[in-house]
Amino acid sequence: MQYRQKIMFFRQHIPEFTCVPGCHDCCGPIMASPAEIADLPRLSEAARDSAAERWDCPHLTVNGCGVYDDRPLICRLFGTTARLACPQGRQPAAMIAPVIEHQIDVFMRENRRVLV
Repeated sequence: MQYRQKIMFFRQHIPEFTCVPGCHDCCGPIMASPAEIADLPRLSEAARDSAAERWDCPHLTVNGCGVYDDRPLICRLFGTTARLACPQGRQPAAMIAPVIEHQIDVFMRENRRVLV
């Protein structure tokens, strides 16, 4: 399976749930693959530096995640696994399947990651 196909496969198998409105406790600087970052809008160095000073994701807006549909795998995993529990106690009806979580973990360790 090709790199982008794996990302799409994983995205389809990560359960979704509704976050607490206005919460962005999980939205800090994250590591993502170059392919995932390529799907995100390019930001100025000033915007990235400002977010880093606040320890926020540079794609976080006053309305929440500005790249929600294209957010990286690590962002999608928050709240779907005990290892990345939601600080607000939210979670999907069924947590991520352990086999998929393991495959994502391996995929992330095997692929170069860069700071978003």
